[in-house]
Amino acid sequence: MDIRVSGHQVETGAALQNHVSDRLEPMITRYFNRASAANVTFGKGPHDNGFTCDIIAPVVNGVVLKASNKAFEAQVAFDGAADKIERQLKRYKSRLRDRKGEGGGASAEPEDGAAYTVFAPPASEDEPAPEHPPVVAETRVDIPSASVSDAVMMLDLRNTTALMFRNTGTGAYNMVYRRDDGTIGWVEPRDR
Repeated sequence: MDIRVSGHQVETGAALQNHVSDRLEPMITRYFNRASAANVTFGKGPHDNGFTCDIIAPVVNGVVLKASNKAFEAQVAFDGAADKIERQLKRYKSRLRDRKGEGGGASAEPEDGAAYTVFAPPASEDEPAPEHPPVVAETRVDIPSASVSDAVMMLDLRNTTALMFRNTGTGAYNMVYRRDDGTIGWVEPRDR
């Protein structure tokens, strides 16, 4: 497994890199035998208050594990983020076991591609938004086929606020999202 450790305005010495490899590699390979890479990025906290650690690990079938943590020491920041990754992995495996027990096992394979665009906000509150805002980012994203419960699991694993998926039960595109109160919302299109 290729683990890349980098730092933004932070020196990542051999001891820290070894600690990251020694903890992360066995943890991920215990759950995914074909995991290929992980990126661990350390940075300075705001106003020099400690360190931040971000972990991104694409593992299998479009599943990307993401976690971040802040602490006054780099190693402690990493350990907190690694604990979050481990909880995600345990939840993922238990849900897969539950699905196999039901005889289901919906595929998390990406099926169709979709593009998304992020637009820049207006320069100020007083200035009206331009008629055609500038495009800041555009990329292709895989839309997985999954049941609603599998989509919620992927939402947790990817550590995102929203996920569009093709519902294996209906064949329609649906979306799950994390609400401000921590609960999960589900958007399903109306039949025409």
